[in-house]
Amino acid sequence: MTRKDRYQFVIDYFSEHAPEAETELLYDNPFQLLVAVILSAQCTDKRVNLTTPVIFAKFPDAESLAKATFDELFPIIKSISYPNNKTKHLIGMAQMLVADFNGEVPLKVEELIKLPGVGRKTANVITSVIDEQPNMAVDTHVFRVSARIGLTLQAKTPLQAEQQLIKFFPKELIHKAHHWLILHGRYVCVARSPKCEICGLQQGCKYFQATLKN
Repeated sequence: MTRKDRYQFVIDYFSEHAPEAETELLYDNPFQLLVAVILSAQCTDKRVNLTTPVIFAKFPDAESLAKATFDELFPIIKSISYPNNKTKHLIGMAQMLVADFNGEVPLKVEELIKLPGVGRKTANVITSVIDEQPNMAVDTHVFRVSARIGLTLQAKTPLQAEQQLIKFFPKELIHKAHHWLILHGRYVCVARSPKCEICGLQQGCKYFQATLKN
């Protein structure tokens, strides 16, 4: 199977079996999604979704969060990984939104990455989810799954993986392909013991063909 054929196989499979793939983070607007994505770094979406309703009730917008103190926000997110840093990042992010962006979440990667707690991956998530921009957020799941299947070749960094994925996925599918790969990595192609026996991608997966078929 050529690389082009492998991409088409993956597209065909997920288009049939996960046509409405989307983020599992719960949010009602771009500000809420940005807060949730910042919190989700090295933390499960389930844990984030248990935490954000309290945050959104008390701090419904950038203006209110910008006025929050560390001692007000920290107790709410203390069950999240790295709560000290994330408390500082969230307040700093909100303050910059108010100061530089009129309280609105910008939808350009180069502007988003200026915000505290926002790296390239988070910026790609925001722009692809909110605006369906052709940006590929590469987290540990996407990095692992794309390499195992053979969508990426010898990618050593998330950026290298991102560049390969956006080159070969059709532009109009990139925002959805992120969710295909991350959800597949979360529930099927897990890190330690991938569930190859239930995976529908066996025929097109380099890992399965090389490691487990025999």
